Amino acid sequence: MDFALTKEQEMWREAVRAFAEREVAPAVAAYDRDERYPVEVVKRMGLLGMLGGVIPQEYGGAGIDHVTLAVGIETMSRYCIHMGSVMGRPSGLVGSALLRFGSEEQKRKYLVPVARGMSFGGTAVTEPRSGTDVAGTQTRAIRRSDHYLLNGTKTWISGVGVADWFLTFATLDPALGPKGLCAFLVEVGSPGFSLHPLRDKVGFRPAAVGELVFEDCVVPRENCVGGEGEGLHVALSAVENGRLSVAARAVGLTQACLDESVRYATERVVGTTPIGRFQLVQAKIADMAVGLDTCRYLTYRLAWRRDQGVERARAEAAMAKLYATDVAMRSAVDAMQIFGAYGCSSEYPVGRYFRDAKFLQIVEGVNDIQRVLVAEYALGYRRDPQ
Repeated sequence: MDFALTKEQEMWREAVRAFAEREVAPAVAAYDRDERYPVEVVKRMGLLGMLGGVIPQEYGGAGIDHVTLAVGIETMSRYCIHMGSVMGRPSGLVGSALLRFGSEEQKRKYLVPVARGMSFGGTAVTEPRSGTDVAGTQTRAIRRSDHYLLNGTKTWISGVGVADWFLTFATLDPALGPKGLCAFLVEVGSPGFSLHPLRDKVGFRPAAVGELVFEDCVVPRENCVGGEGEGLHVALSAVENGRLSVAARAVGLTQACLDESVRYATERVVGTTPIGRFQLVQAKIADMAVGLDTCRYLTYRLAWRRDQGVERARAEAAMAKLYATDVAMRSAVDAMQIFGAYGCSSEYPVGRYFRDAKFLQIVEGVNDIQRVLVAEYALGYRRDPQ
């Protein structure tokens, strides 16, 4: 594994950094406070080709490799993890599922505009009684002559109030287990489809999340993705990319915690001594620095493995997501401790880092599940297909 970035990757990192400092940094505190998804910033990112990720250029994407994708997400996430998430979304389930399983018509109608930032798509998996267990989906699909009727509820879904369509999942018959699961593209405004935003969130405030309710929701037959019974394969088709995105966002957040803590520790004087001279503060700085390097390694190892053509890198994905988000959480806690009471002030960004870090441990599979996966691979109970 070569740890050196190419000239093109360095140029990409610099372009993302310049955009983030110019467009994101001055606005992030306000849109976080107002719990507003900054559509105008996202559209400007789309115009600059920052959203296409690994999606091929023929389908509107940037056609970049996974390491370059991770570089961009990490760099953006030093300023805002939510704009980092935007950069990874087309490469995740919302785009990769369509790229792999979608018909040509579906790709042209839904994937191309999303990859170019001309429209927004979301994925709807989590239900009130099933989240990590995709096969346990309770939303029902009833087959009709030229359409399906969907009934059920999805919750904590990103894109509510922003997305133009959602990739969602329903079962034809719970008795069939995974074989009954289907994937559907549901457009906002479809008969029987309603959205309900969830507001006043502790963290992830700019994320436009909410509930999707299907009440005899009419979905055309041609909006079934991959065919009947292929829903589980569709849902699992972008697990590694989704976890790569979260891990890269966590690396960016950890870097931001370290940067802010170093700056504050050298400026903050108690008596006549900068607090950076205190051993306990130094210990926290050291833990952040070591954690940053190690979680960055695991994240880029995953990206590198994907670029080597490894389609199923579940163990590496679980490790990277687990470790990077745990490091981000510890770093945010330590940053708050270094800042003391000032960590509660909106004058400094570490309070926002603290609120967001917790939820990085939850999205794309809670870290408890990642630990189970890592252990099962180590024990030989689970193996990736060859």
